[in-house]
Amino acid sequence: MFDSPTICAISTPAGIGGIAVIRLSGAEAIQIADTVFHSPVKGKFLSEQVANTLHFGFILKGKETLDEVVVGLFRAPHSYTGEDVVEISCHGSLFVQQQILQLLIDQGAILAQPGEFTQRAFLNGKMDLSQAEAVADLIASGNSAAHRVAMNQMRGGFSSEIKMLRDQLLHFTSLVELELDFSEEDVEFADRTQLIALSRKVESLIKKLTDSFRLGNVIKNGIPVAIVGETNVGKSTLLNALLNEEKAIVSDIHGTTRDVIEDTVNLNGVLFRFFDTAGLRQTTEPIESMGIERSYQKLEQASIVLLVLDVTSPLDSILTRIAAIRKMVTSQKLILVANKSDLATEETRYNLSEVKLTKNESLVFIAAKSKDNLAALIREMQSAVSLEKVQSEDVIVTNIRHYEALTKAQEAIGRTIAGLESNISGEFLSQDIRECLFYLGSITGQITTDEVLGNIFKHFCIGK
Repeated sequence: MFDSPTICAISTPAGIGGIAVIRLSGAEAIQIADTVFHSPVKGKFLSEQVANTLHFGFILKGKETLDEVVVGLFRAPHSYTGEDVVEISCHGSLFVQQQILQLLIDQGAILAQPGEFTQRAFLNGKMDLSQAEAVADLIASGNSAAHRVAMNQMRGGFSSEIKMLRDQLLHFTSLVELELDFSEEDVEFADRTQLIALSRKVESLIKKLTDSFRLGNVIKNGIPVAIVGETNVGKSTLLNALLNEEKAIVSDIHGTTRDVIEDTVNLNGVLFRFFDTAGLRQTTEPIESMGIERSYQKLEQASIVLLVLDVTSPLDSILTRIAAIRKMVTSQKLILVANKSDLATEETRYNLSEVKLTKNESLVFIAAKSKDNLAALIREMQSAVSLEKVQSEDVIVTNIRHYEALTKAQEAIGRTIAGLESNISGEFLSQDIRECLFYLGSITGQITTDEVLGNIFKHFCIGK
């Protein structure tokens, strides 16, 4: 058990609500709660109650009753932190919350640091480091896919994959190092052919995890969507329609949008991150030129590119713009958004519909100003990523720290394979294998430092 002072914090978000939860954790949590809690049942004390029970009563400040509360009691080691934990559910008044918190501090508790409850859960062996990080991801999950991935990681799905890899590598390195102990007898315990096969299997599994980060980053931070096109085709109007607010200035004046406007919105359970870019055109105006340069940068970063076209323009200019964007879009999904369709002639609609599209392209007719057919555009964007196919058991890397560690582990196992194929000495093989083990262990916290822990938990909210 991690030996430390008893901590306390308000665990519910700041502000006024129906109820608020104040949490205590530590060896003296129950005794401290007993000093301020009064039960209507005569002679009833929290310290005498069994674990995992709720108790109605009052919080007293001297003889003054501060609030009616319900107290949850959890005893070590069967609690979130692995320590004695008390959770006080009081009314959501800011005054009441602060008064109860100050009472607990006066009785010997100290104010918790960001993420300290979850950090104690990790230090007390209730969860590994990747599971602890998943707690923050679960709190921040803004769509169903992010929720499913975070829940899987918190339940240990990702940890199980890492443990399996480490177990295989530990077996590997034990055989290699056993040979070193008997080097004078020239004994070989490890079949090099089997070791190469095992290394390649491990490398393949690590690569699968690193490759999943692109999807994981999209799930966690939102699908990046670049809205591009010439000036005055309706890009800002489309952004406002998607966000359902007047985020961008709309004007008939060409070049109104000089910089990239960014915002996120949850559409039908999927989080999108939109970039409304400056209109693409030739200009000598320096500020507008900088905005156009940033437009090209966002286009490269996007997973989906919405090319907004003014269908009232001449067909030749529309086709020229499509051809130009196709040269810039490589792996991204390209959606041709034929805007102002309510003003289009039948001939223009027919000619655009006849444009040959690749497998990664689609065409949608809309009227951004009236939001006509906007739902069809949203469905097309959702189908480009298919986050609904992400299952709760899927192991997907969403954390940049995990991705960097896996990348370094992949490099180390790659060197191991090269060493095995060139038949290098066991000392060098063992060094590369242990480096791979180190980086895998850093993900789950089997190998960690105070600096790493500090960097991770400082991003948590206080009270979690």
